[in-house]
Amino acid sequence: MPAIEHPVPARLNLVIAIAQLATMLVLLWLASRVGGWGLLPLALAYGLVMNSAYAMLHEAEHGMAHPVRWLNTTIGVVLAGFFPAPFHLLRQGHLGHHLRNRSDDEAFDFYFEGESAIWKRLQLYGILTGGFWLVIAAGNLLWILFPWVLRPRRFAFDRPTEALLQSLNARFLPVVWLEAVGAVSLHATLIWCWRIPFWHWAALMAGFGCLWSAMQYVHHFGTERHVVNGARNLRSWRWLDLLWLHHNWHLRHHQQPTLPWIHLPDESLQPHRDHVLAAYLRMWRGPRLTHERIENRHAGKIIR
Repeated sequence: MPAIEHPVPARLNLVIAIAQLATMLVLLWLASRVGGWGLLPLALAYGLVMNSAYAMLHEAEHGMAHPVRWLNTTIGVVLAGFFPAPFHLLRQGHLGHHLRNRSDDEAFDFYFEGESAIWKRLQLYGILTGGFWLVIAAGNLLWILFPWVLRPRRFAFDRPTEALLQSLNARFLPVVWLEAVGAVSLHATLIWCWRIPFWHWAALMAGFGCLWSAMQYVHHFGTERHVVNGARNLRSWRWLDLLWLHHNWHLRHHQQPTLPWIHLPDESLQPHRDHVLAAYLRMWRGPRLTHERIENRHAGKIIR
């Protein structure tokens, strides 16, 4: 639980989550009535708002969206439905990230002897262009139709994916399956009821997916190979930093993962921070060969 001196802003979080939910519904409804170039601002708006919702469900992953456990989980499940992805899968993946960060199991800016440099470039550039989100979104269908495919041994060719699957708690897998069904059903229902043209819906999802995926490694690229300190705080425009619930204070989050978002900013800790856009552009340099090996000390640990 978060420290008493840094309480969870429970009421504020509920208000924000409800506002995020309402805004995403309005944007999806508008997608049924707007076409052509009008889809561009809708896609951008959905990307910005859903990234804000992702920041809130990230709070839920750490049990900090609300101190009442069932409300915390409800916030996470509902917002994750608009990703669309199972909340309990995102949660296990993110908590596992805190254990694997910058180890050989999760170092997308490096490749090692014996690994394919081409494959590592495809991975990193996929992260930079929306491919990471696409894999997760498409994974809904895998979880529903072919869950037996998602076994660690089938992904021995890709160390990060294998490590992720090895950390999944079998106790949550039925819940992950139900949430995957729920996420697909939610979007299918909205498309059908509001007569949203498929490509209009896809444009809004792409607006979020590209933006979300592009930001997923920007706080870790080129940082020290340390599970806690292998992250950086970045700056962005004030309005965006607030909209995304100070998510760019990422090093502070890794150092204090139970510190609620409202308490993360502290200019005295790091008055000079790189801009998130500059950090993103640096990632296009691609992965580099390294001979430094950092083993995952938590390999095989199951997420609870």
